[in-house]
Order: sequence, then C-alpha cells, then structure tokens
Amino acid sequence: MQPKKKNILIVDDSELNRLLLSDILFEDYNIIEAENGMQAMAILHEHGVDISMMLLDIVMPEMDGFEVLAAMNKNGWIETIPVIMISAESGGAIIDHAYDLGAIDYINRPFDERTVKHRVASNLMMSLKQKEMQELLSDQIYQKEKDNNLMIEILSHIVEFRNGESGLHVLHVRTITEKLLKELAKRTDKYPLTPARIKLIATASALHDIGKISVPSEILNKPGRFTPEEFEIMKRHTVEGGDMLKTIPLEGENDLIQVSYAICRWHHERYDGRGYPDKLVGDEIPIEAQVVSVADVYDALTSKRCYKDSLAPQKALQMIVNGECGAFNPELLDCLLSIGNEIEDALKVASYGETTQAEINDTIQQLFSNSEGSDVTRRMVKQLETERLKFKHLADMSHEIMFECVFSPEMVKLSDWSAESLDLPSTIVNPRENNAWCAVFPKKYFEDFVEALKNTNPTHDIVTRQMELDTGTGKKWYKVIGKALWIGEENPELDGAICKIIDVDEETTTMKKLERRAERDPMTGLYNKAAARKHITKFLTSETKTKYALMFVDIDDFKHVNDNFGHAFGDKVIQEVAYRILNNIRSSDIAARMGGDEFLIFLEFTDEYADEIEALTERIYHGVSGPVDSCNVSVSMGVACIDGTPFDYDLLLSMADVAMYSVKKSSKQSYGFYDDSMKGLLKSATSKDKGDKK
Repeated sequence: MQPKKKNILIVDDSELNRLLLSDILFEDYNIIEAENGMQAMAILHEHGVDISMMLLDIVMPEMDGFEVLAAMNKNGWIETIPVIMISAESGGAIIDHAYDLGAIDYINRPFDERTVKHRVASNLMMSLKQKEMQELLSDQIYQKEKDNNLMIEILSHIVEFRNGESGLHVLHVRTITEKLLKELAKRTDKYPLTPARIKLIATASALHDIGKISVPSEILNKPGRFTPEEFEIMKRHTVEGGDMLKTIPLEGENDLIQVSYAICRWHHERYDGRGYPDKLVGDEIPIEAQVVSVADVYDALTSKRCYKDSLAPQKALQMIVNGECGAFNPELLDCLLSIGNEIEDALKVASYGETTQAEINDTIQQLFSNSEGSDVTRRMVKQLETERLKFKHLADMSHEIMFECVFSPEMVKLSDWSAESLDLPSTIVNPRENNAWCAVFPKKYFEDFVEALKNTNPTHDIVTRQMELDTGTGKKWYKVIGKALWIGEENPELDGAICKIIDVDEETTTMKKLERRAERDPMTGLYNKAAARKHITKFLTSETKTKYALMFVDIDDFKHVNDNFGHAFGDKVIQEVAYRILNNIRSSDIAARMGGDEFLIFLEFTDEYADEIEALTERIYHGVSGPVDSCNVSVSMGVACIDGTPFDYDLLLSMADVAMYSVKKSSKQSYGFYDDSMKGLLKSATSKDKGDKK
C-alpha cells in the first residue's frame, strides 16, 4: 500500500509560477493552489490541519506574503505548517523579514527543479521529525502525569471504600474544587490562582479525607448520630491525615505535599472560627482548604450516605448559603451560587475511567507551559478548543441560517445548508466588498454587527440585533445573534464568532407553539391544571354580568378499571373520555384534565338556569358516559353556576367539587348542581384547602 501523499499549498498570483511548481512536485505530493493571500487564509481555515507545507510568494494583490505570515503567526499556523518563501526578490532585508516572521527557507525564481525538490523534501522531513519528537515527549510527560494522578485516586478510593461512601465522592470534590477556583480567579486577584496552581489544588483535593484510614470502622460507618466521644475521634482524621503527609520522607518541600497537607488538616475549619482542629478564622484558613471545604459539604449534601438520603442541588445550595453547614468565605458562596447549575451539570457526567478532552488539553497545556514544545501544544489545544466550541454552538443553532465570522483576515464561512439556501459560496473573503453577501446582509449592518462582536469580552460574549435583511424572499425583519469565541482562560483571545439569522415572525410562531404545548396535558391534549386556572381566571376577573358554569367530572370506579384491565387500558379510558368531552362542548368552552381521572369544563350560558344549563349538563353527561371496548364507563359530575363576575376561581372550583362529592356519596353515575344546602360541606372543604396551603 502506497503511503499517503502530503499536501503542499502553493500561494502565488502567477498562474505560470504555480504551474511550474506543480509540475516539479506533483509526483510526490498533493498540490493545492491559491492565487492570493486571502484565498490561502480561507484554505487554512478550512483545511489547516491537513496542510504539510506552504510555498508562499511575497508580492501578491489583496494580501501579500508578509501579511499571510503575520496572520499565520496570530492564528498559530506558523508553528505547525512550515513555510518556504518563493520570490524573485533577493534583498537581504526582505529575506531577513521573512525569517523573522517564521519562514524556514527561501527559494529564488527562476526555479531549479533539483533545488526545489531538495529544499521541500529536506524541510518537510525535518518538520515531521520535530513533530514526532514533540508528540513523543508530550505522550511521555502526559502518561507520567496520568500515572501520578491515578496513584492518588487509588489511595483516596481505598479511603472511600473503607468509609462506605460513593466511589465518586473524590471525583466530585475535585470537579467542584476546580470550578470554584476558576470562578474565584475570575473575580479577584486576592489569591495566587494561576491555572497551574488551580490544577495542583484540584489534584490535592483527592487526599482531603486520607486521615479517615486511622478512624475505627465502627465509628466511620455508624448510621446514627455520633456520641461526643465518637465525634472527637472522628475529628482526629484531619490531624492524622496532615501528619501522614507531613512525615513523607524527602518530600516536605514538595508543592503537592504542602497543598495536600493544608487541605487535609484544615478542610473542616469554618470562616467564623467554629471549625476544627485549630479554630482558624477567615483567611487564616488557606484558600485551598476553604474551597475543598465548600466542595466537600456540597457533595455530602447531594449524595446518599449510610446515615442520610441525598438532597436536591438547589436545597443543598440554600442550606450552605444560609449557614446551616457552618460559615464559609462570602466570596466563595457567591462563586457557588453563580456556577451552581454548571456544577450540577458537570457532576451528572463525571465518572471514573473517563477523562474529558478538555481536561486532557488543559493538562498538556500546563505540562508544556515552560517547555520547548509549548508552541505546538498551545496550537493543538487552541485548535481543539476552537473546534469544540464551533461544534457545540453550530449544533445549538441548527435549522437556522448560520455563519462563522473570521476577523483576521476578515471572512464569512457559511454552513452547508445556509450556503445552499442563500445561493452563496461557503467561504466569502472580504465580505464587506462582496456584492452577493451585501445583498443579503447590508454592509452598514454587517460593519456595526462585527464591531459589536469585537467589543465583547469573555463574560459578556453575546450580541443580538434586529435588522431588515433579504434571505431570498424579499426584505424582512430578522434577529441576528452572534456568540464571540474567546479562547483561553488566563489571557483569552478573540478567535471569531458563530452567528445565526432568525426570522422574527417564525420565532414568534415557534414561541407561541411552545407556550401552547406547555399548557396542554400530554396524554389527552386538553388544558392542564395550571392553564385551566389561568384562562378561567381571565373570565372570572372581568367586570361583566355574564353567567358561567364550572363542571367537575370524575370517572366512576376508575381504580377498578386499572386493577381489572391494566394501566394501559386505564390510559385509553382517560383519552376516550377527553375525546368525548371535546365532542360535546362548544369551541368557546374550556376543557381541562385536572389530574388522574378528574376533568373540568367551563362554559358560558345566557338564558335562565332551568332553560339552558340543565340541558347542557344532561347532554355532556350522556355524551361522556358509555362503553369503552368491553368496559362500561360512567362519570359523576358536579356543577356550580354563577351569575356575574368578578368571582374567585378557587371558590367556584370548590363549589363544583362539593357538588360532585354529593353525587358520589348518594349514587354515582349522575350529576348534580351546587345549592345552598351544601354550604356546610363547602365551608369544610375550603377550610381544609387553606390548611393544606399553610
């Protein structure tokens, strides 16, 4: 099998020069051509990872060779794509400038075939060897780091196994610790929280409970409350853990040991001095111990233990902030509240044996931050992170016109569907000067939108504008949303933006559909309980003299149906009753499923009570009752009528419920109307409701 040919990008505005170089190299390499710097940038954005070498002319229109090199430096391509300059220029200053910008060699025109082949082959070989060495070094260092972390996790897992806790506790504490530290670092420079320091503290957090090895099992796993004597023994695990680390031979000055010691000994201290073992106050407690303390408490509350059930994340947050678990650093509490949802999501996917791509990238980036391989690694991390962000946001914005804004050099990259829909190429260089693009997105609007994206920051990175555009069906109002892509944490850089165009009319229609769906009972399609209250209350709070009736409908002996025919048939009965209700009321009437086998009907009537409402109730009652397959289905109905509004919804519902209860109590399979004889039952029912609400 022949080895795969490497891709070489030839960038020259002269077609003859490109042809000559292609003829020299085509047998050994795949040739890609660009006639100017802008085209080369578009190709790099599309296929950068697949380009093995670039042959670059200096003098070109639109974007010359030096500008290409500058852009490659800004985007990091110069670190992974070797560039050989090709030009008739031979001045020393020109050649020196090319080398200063990252070019690795220089070939003069006219071309000598042997020289070109030799220079390309030798430089490509040297570049590949360098990459192999860097990748090998990266793998070796990463594996060593991974092995070290694995040993720490094994040791901490042994402690948890003995403690009878969830095996995920260490991983959860580590995840929460890292996220809290990153959020704290964004908010203040009070603590020396570099990315490397954050990773060190997160790693050390795995050892926070190592001292529990010294606690007797009968105390460690006691399901009930500790006696004072037992609690004193349990509290000793902080001191014992610190002492274990402090006495490790020859490692006393090691950063990991020092941080682990602080966490082990002081992660049960509290900000007001009421913790243990040393009663430290405020920032006397090292920040690493403070953060792990919050993380430990949060996971303990949200996890099931031998002595308690788990709490919901929001309840846990509330207890911690309210001081029910002791006093904590107010800045840390603000951080916890700010990223509570993020932590909850992260813990749902955390598991042993899996390291996310982002964690791997972050580890490698830290390992190479002070090494010769750092340039390549930073480019790899940046590119992987960029692709991850692109994928996520493109997925979020599917079924819309989507495009990516690249700022340097400026271009627009449309999704395949968007390009086809707009009848435009997928990549548009110099979009402000492209007539076809400006016909869709007027130049003035585009310039303002791009400027707004450039003025974002990593915290506030969304830009939304409403503007009149033409996507092929004439001018209409659209909402344009852009998310700026800020890459990196310590010194974030703006890497472009992902954008989408939304039809305002379609968006409004979609929102209305979602609102309607949220109001419907999924089994029957009738209004749900909350929607019934909302819509009926609108009628009851109006200043009119209109007569209204509310009917409470309950299926008789529904438990018997489920017990004898099964729950699937029970669901069928509920759906059939709902269908019959809809077929026996007017379009202006309101029908709702209140839950289980209970339904509600709200309607307006205008004639005298005996002339109309009786007939309406009779028709609905007989229309709803009847056999479903081999099962005879009957209902009981209670009806409450009012003459004029405003009127209280809960009171009217209770009146209909009392009337229905009276029917059930007397005979079932019938209907009845609320009257004054039921006031005693109504008073009892409303008193119970008020008691329940309290």
